[in-house]
Amino acid sequence: MKQKIVIKVEMTCDKCRSKAMALVAATVGVDSVALAGDGKDQVVVVGDGVDSVKLTSALRKKVGHAQLVQVGEVKKEEEKKPAEAAAAASVVEYAYPWHYYQYPSHAVPVYEHPAGAYGYQHRPDTWWM
Repeated sequence: MKQKIVIKVEMTCDKCRSKAMALVAATVGVDSVALAGDGKDQVVVVGDGVDSVKLTSALRKKVGHAQLVQVGEVKKEEEKKPAEAAAAASVVEYAYPWHYYQYPSHAVPVYEHPAGAYGYQHRPDTWWM
């Protein structure tokens, strides 16, 4: 049985949010993690067989004060799927043409050094001792 767990965590910065998200995502049985609330201070966890008390205590140890707000079953979203499918059908996505934005190749001038390619070589038109 999939369950939805909402935990309110004191997260003041982005580093705390990412730390909490990583901790929850690494927990066994978690299917999805999201941030909710006005100040993005609630972690919404959806999973199967997740212990909400252990998850809350782990967040208290690693991030800060955490309070278990809600534990319940996941509601099926069958009514929303046709509406989302119609909205998704109206959205047109274009692939980004990566090959179009390549850097131009610059012509590099090649100069011949009088000493030659591999070291000093005698040129026949000069005096040699």
